[in-house]
Amino acid sequence: MSAPARFIDVHIVQSVPFANLNRDDTDSVKTVQYGNVWRTRVSSQSWKKATRDLFQEQIGQAALRTRRIGERVTLELEGRGWPPDLAQRAGAHIAAGSSIKFELSKDRANPKQTVPNKVITNAMVYVPESAVMELTDIAEEHREELAGAKDIKKPADKSVLPKDRIEAVLRTRNAVINLFGRMLAEIDEAGVDGAVQVAHALTTHSTDIELDYFSAVDDLTDLWDDSTGSGHMGNAEFSAGTFYRYATVDLRDLAANIGDEPSALRELAGTFLATFIESLPQAKKNSTAPHTIPDLVHLSVRSDRPLSYAAAFEEPVRAKAEGGFAARSVETLNTYATTANKLLGADRVLTSGWTGVESKELTGLGARHDSFAELITTALNSALGQAPTKATA
Repeated sequence: MSAPARFIDVHIVQSVPFANLNRDDTDSVKTVQYGNVWRTRVSSQSWKKATRDLFQEQIGQAALRTRRIGERVTLELEGRGWPPDLAQRAGAHIAAGSSIKFELSKDRANPKQTVPNKVITNAMVYVPESAVMELTDIAEEHREELAGAKDIKKPADKSVLPKDRIEAVLRTRNAVINLFGRMLAEIDEAGVDGAVQVAHALTTHSTDIELDYFSAVDDLTDLWDDSTGSGHMGNAEFSAGTFYRYATVDLRDLAANIGDEPSALRELAGTFLATFIESLPQAKKNSTAPHTIPDLVHLSVRSDRPLSYAAAFEEPVRAKAEGGFAARSVETLNTYATTANKLLGADRVLTSGWTGVESKELTGLGARHDSFAELITTALNSALGQAPTKATA
């Protein structure tokens, strides 16, 4: 009897034109030195954020990550007709009502002073969007106590609201949190181990950073022609290249997070795979529009451990004589996958397949499929069993 499916690995080769998908603190292109050459890099956090945004849209659930949860509750209360001062106090008591330490916002006009009732939690709260309404309802139930309560003016001030109920709401989770996880050590049992792991994307070859000089025309100066020069000048960094992207879904961890719900397990895993494949970080999109799709997507259902193929590109891929890195990157991936799976044992791979623009057969990557959707469905059927039809559900 074969071992059960544990991981679904997703490997992607994707060419991205002139762009800066993910900038550092100086607005520069992120890089990494690997194989003794410099590569363009996109951080896992950046691509995970793009994936999470698309995942939330497709799954129909949203999660809110913020240090300003009290202000969000204040807005809801004002929308329900509460006087602004009371709504601000209530929001502050919500934010101050858990085990998470907090501070007061600084007064913009006088940075040495703080603003009463404008509470910022020291840790990021990460909750389902619906939790905002639940916290607002708690404030509604305790309106009389809040009306007679003192303002929150310093971190030592205590909330009049029930701590256990506020923390119960902060422990709630939805599909987004069950998949991507949550770190919230300040509240017992609020942490959630993420079921997906995402690698930093890096180019399969060495890259150079291009400095783009630009200027903006002053329309009136151009029309009147009474002086020379532009209205604004500047420069920005960009690069281009073929990236290797990798992520894996831990089916056991995801099942533990959601409980005994096979249909939900299938939906969450499938939606993650689809959104990871199609997502793209949005930095500088208005000036670069780098909206490509992957040249190749390879899925592998494994019973043993995740397996990244990043090492395939430790020796940088060299362009073909006529140019281009994508085809050579796909060939390199195919060769490495064949060897790596022989070393580990082919029985650990329950199924594998691929799809993309490549016309050649890639035997090391499994069966070829016509579309991303077909590839995902085949992987899910192997890992979780055939989805029930309406007639048999």
